[in-house]
Amino acid sequence: MRRLLNARPHGGGRLLLGLLPIAALILLYLVAAQARHAENPRDKILPTPAAMAESMQIMALQEDPRTGEIPLVADTRASLKRLGIAVGAAAATTLVLGLSIGLLPYARAGLGPLVATISVIPPIAVLPILFIVFGLGETAKIVLIFVGITPFMVRDMAGHVAAIPEEQIVKAQTLGASTWLTALQVALPQAMPRLIDALRFSLGPAWVFLISAEAIASDVGLGYRIFLVRRYLAMDIILPYVAWISLLAVVIDLMLLTWSRVAFPWAHAPGGRR
Repeated sequence: MRRLLNARPHGGGRLLLGLLPIAALILLYLVAAQARHAENPRDKILPTPAAMAESMQIMALQEDPRTGEIPLVADTRASLKRLGIAVGAAAATTLVLGLSIGLLPYARAGLGPLVATISVIPPIAVLPILFIVFGLGETAKIVLIFVGITPFMVRDMAGHVAAIPEEQIVKAQTLGASTWLTALQVALPQAMPRLIDALRFSLGPAWVFLISAEAIASDVGLGYRIFLVRRYLAMDIILPYVAWISLLAVVIDLMLLTWSRVAFPWAHAPGGRR
């Protein structure tokens, strides 16, 4: 008797199962929007696809007379730049601190409690402090994302490195490897797939911090645009922007996953649950 626990979809079946919930949500929205507009043709809460397409045609194809730029392009470029700088800095910091804390007992004793303490502080709570210290420019927004995701990534990386079998470390030292070579040749190759996974899992919170910072103090960005038009109940712009952010997040996640599978195939065992 075949158990559901051991049944796995393959090929087109797996793709179909992934598309069905999305299609169901879209269908549910279309039915609800149609019902609301049947009662009130001027309803703004659930805009029709035609209304959203018309609004996004303006946002994606027409230049803003004030800035001379296409709003969607300018907002996307600004948000991705902030996100890229912050996530890149977080990844580099995670790699250095994670390897240090995971491998070196003195670093673990000295930095471990500090990282653990910072990781429990809600990043949004320190946003006013960041604006006071760094001003309302780009730095505060980038630092918020960095502070929001780095401590968790460092703790995860340090725990993963510390869990490397002691036999591997001893064998490297027996063969004459220094601490530096042990970190580079034993710990680093095993840490990289974990770092990519940490980046993937941190993308969601990173977007939250980015949108929050842009909503409070910004003049361009995806979050700025959403909170700018909300005062007009412009759901025909807000919903497509949310969908665009989701698409960007999915694409970035797939890029990271592809990088991990190509560069570190041994970390993705065939037939596994990943």
